[in-house]
Amino acid sequence: MCQYIETIRVIDGCICNLAYHEQRMNRTRKEMLGLTEPLHIADLLKAVSLPMECSKLRFVYDKEGIHDITCTPYIRKEINSLHLVYDNNISYPYKSTDRLALNELKKQQGDCDEILIVRDNHLTDTSYTNIALYDGEQWFTPSTPLLCGTMRQRLLDCGLLQEREIMVSDIPNYQYISLFNAMISLGEVILPVDKIKQTAISFHENKSFFSRK
Repeated sequence: MCQYIETIRVIDGCICNLAYHEQRMNRTRKEMLGLTEPLHIADLLKAVSLPMECSKLRFVYDKEGIHDITCTPYIRKEINSLHLVYDNNISYPYKSTDRLALNELKKQQGDCDEILIVRDNHLTDTSYTNIALYDGEQWFTPSTPLLCGTMRQRLLDCGLLQEREIMVSDIPNYQYISLFNAMISLGEVILPVDKIKQTAISFHENKSFFSRK
């Protein structure tokens, strides 16, 4: 049975970006499970005691409904380096419990803290976040994400993020990369682009190569 998940940030006992999570969940239920009656997350969580500290609310849903609800303190991983990995066949358009393909790519991480996935020479996502790159004036997110995250959509709607095609060869045109998702705000995790590694060469060291393209 196909199963899907929602991961939601809880702060001060309140659910963040609730409308965006509901939209994604109900769209997935309609497109993948054939269920057209919308569910309201707040109604389903009435019996759940939400903590005051920053926490990760997670639940699984399928044709049988919502289950496996957990709410645990959130501890953000420290990310100081990214390793480019390539897979032209990778697909993860829905937030599914089936992460086999992503887990296989994670095995190529090497001594870096996280992977940055490339499909058809276009930047997509890390294994668990969307990304944005800063050119000195504004933040841009790739128009080719694996998963259209809820935080990504909210930032686009608010005009705080712009969408554009970003290829591997474009990386030296930017200064910083930020990782973000439902639990991590834009700008909370920022790395200089020279922390993006392709084999043993960083893009800062390899900038002259790309400038000749």
